[in-house]
Amino acid sequence: MGMNESMKALADPGRRQILENLKTGSKTAGEIADEFALTNATVSYHLKILKQSGFVTETKVKNFIYYSLNTTVFEDILHWFAELRGGTK
Repeated sequence: MGMNESMKALADPGRRQILENLKTGSKTAGEIADEFALTNATVSYHLKILKQSGFVTETKVKNFIYYSLNTTVFEDILHWFAELRGGTK
């Protein structure tokens, strides 16, 4: 996905909360839902958007899917901001 989709994904406060929550490590959708006042369906929707934009990856372990941060997308955005500012220092 491109920069526009990444920025749209970050625009939602619920998705930003999920990303903050994943800083501590991989979690299942149920574990994420337990942390917030969100339904499992809402968490699944947000995780779908975060996966499509590249912010989150998933790993299947037996009957569970674990979600974790993909920091390379953040690095790409930071690099873009640095270039916009006039180069890296």
